[in-house]
Amino acid sequence: MKWDEIGQQPCSIARALSVLGDRWTMLIIRNAFMGIRRFDDFQENLGVTRHVLSDRLKRLVEQEILVKVPYVERQERFEYRLTPKGLDLYPILLAMTHWADQYMDNGEGSPVEYVHKQCGQTFTPLMVCSCCHEPINAKQVKPVFTQAYFNAIQPVKQA
Repeated sequence: MKWDEIGQQPCSIARALSVLGDRWTMLIIRNAFMGIRRFDDFQENLGVTRHVLSDRLKRLVEQEILVKVPYVERQERFEYRLTPKGLDLYPILLAMTHWADQYMDNGEGSPVEYVHKQCGQTFTPLMVCSCCHEPINAKQVKPVFTQAYFNAIQPVKQA
């Protein structure tokens, strides 16, 4: 299967990877959450080539994760801001951060701590069940294929 076809699989992870599945895209999204908005600031912070950055920003706009907003002082230049769809990626970034801090910190500890604004406390991301609110891990979850999966894998019948 070719990379540009991965989003056609009946798999939620494959669909997400078809949009988010490269390092530059995730780092652009991370920077957007850190308040970076302008092309030159993304480029300077990431050290990515202008061509690659332009390509990834265009794709994120097409996928409605970012929106282009003209600068107030100059209409031909744009800022890139997270849309509601983009903001919904935050738990993914927190989960990736937690995993990397747990397994890849080289004994140096976390480079960033996250503080919950409402209570003022530093927190660790936690996945919980939406029904009982108990913490969950991989051993406590059973995937069950839905009818949507079976519909997607059925060959289209010719009339």
